[in-house]
Amino acid sequence: MQKFIENLESKMGPLAMKLDGNRYITAIKDGFFGVMSLLIIGSIFLLLGNIPIGGYAEFMSSLLGKDWASYFTVPYDVTMNVMTVYVIIAMARSLSRTYKLDGIACISIVVVAFLILTPMLELKDGGLGIPVTNLGASGLFLGMIVAIAAVEIVRFIDKKGWKIKMPDSVPENVARSFSALIPALFVIIVFNLVRIIFSLTSFGTVQAFIYHYLQVPLLYLGDTLPATLIVTVFEGVLWSFGIHGSNVVSGIMKPIWLALTADNAAAFGAGEAIPHIINFQFYANFMKVGGFGGTLGLAIILLLFAKSKQYKTLGKLAIGPGIFGINEPLIFGIPIVLNPIMMIPFILNPLILATVAYFAMASGIVPLTNGTNIPWTTPPIIAGFLVSGWKGALLNVVQIGISILLYYPFFKSVDRIALQNEKEQEKTEISNDGGVNFN
Repeated sequence: MQKFIENLESKMGPLAMKLDGNRYITAIKDGFFGVMSLLIIGSIFLLLGNIPIGGYAEFMSSLLGKDWASYFTVPYDVTMNVMTVYVIIAMARSLSRTYKLDGIACISIVVVAFLILTPMLELKDGGLGIPVTNLGASGLFLGMIVAIAAVEIVRFIDKKGWKIKMPDSVPENVARSFSALIPALFVIIVFNLVRIIFSLTSFGTVQAFIYHYLQVPLLYLGDTLPATLIVTVFEGVLWSFGIHGSNVVSGIMKPIWLALTADNAAAFGAGEAIPHIINFQFYANFMKVGGFGGTLGLAIILLLFAKSKQYKTLGKLAIGPGIFGINEPLIFGIPIVLNPIMMIPFILNPLILATVAYFAMASGIVPLTNGTNIPWTTPPIIAGFLVSGWKGALLNVVQIGISILLYYPFFKSVDRIALQNEKEQEKTEISNDGGVNFN
């Protein structure tokens, strides 16, 4: 077993570190980290406009008038429904810092490039408009590709030294504006040519092409249980070797899962059938009950059933953070990392929790998640209630019970070993003291 672990670590460790250190994956993660607070706020307003309690709509209508729902939908529309704009701004900032480029110029250039490729509508009065949906989930993958490509063009031109340099006497802000002229011109020309080329095809727009051939297949794959289980195994193995698996996985899967979440939120807000079982809420609230590995059940076991002093103490320390999804005290305190006994339930448990939740929702027992983005520190049961109603809360209770049953026999094994070690240490200390001390 030790040799197997060493071989696996030697192969998985470098790959994980390379993925986690990739500048593009880092930019994508920064993009979503930067926008997450807005998505949470927008989701709260969506929830306030659609609380599933009988008589709520009538009460709000009598209190605020027949258009009361718009008081909540507008904040939702300008956060969740234009998420791509915020994501690419944060991505541009992240990449510009990596390359030591002018952040403000990169952000402006990326937004312009994205808007050039974003389909527009011709209004009746002759004006132009951009549908909000093109700035939301449906434009997400286009936005990420544009952000990376545009910054790379700026970087290429900067390395070539193709920029207007002003005398030292010119104020810095004016000089920066002129130095961004040539990179901006190149980016606009390139993306405008791309727009023209695609306008001559059957797709009409780049967004339609990317949505059809890239985004839809990835969303379909991300919405399947087998793909989710495979990703979860990879994440669990990384954690088991002390690598932050969630960071690695989120850079790849979070854009897919958040796009599925946005679809659910739009359907929930419109009163339509919710389309996706698996999305970011499914992953965060029904697979990571107490943190990755579903370790809230393990924290409860330590608190109630540990015999050894070290695990009794750890249980008292870990239960509080565990309720809020922080499980590093357990991962590194038991430890689970490089522990062949505890690695088994740690990897298996989220697979079981995901499967149970998936079939509970597929069978209609538990409602599908409503697309509400809640803070990742929201305690289980409360989280289940907010995204899937009281049945979601009950599912969290069942999942905690499953986690306790799965972790218990494995933990009893390591607890027994720890207790034996403590007794042997006590005997050694007594022996070293020379027996009874009369002083």
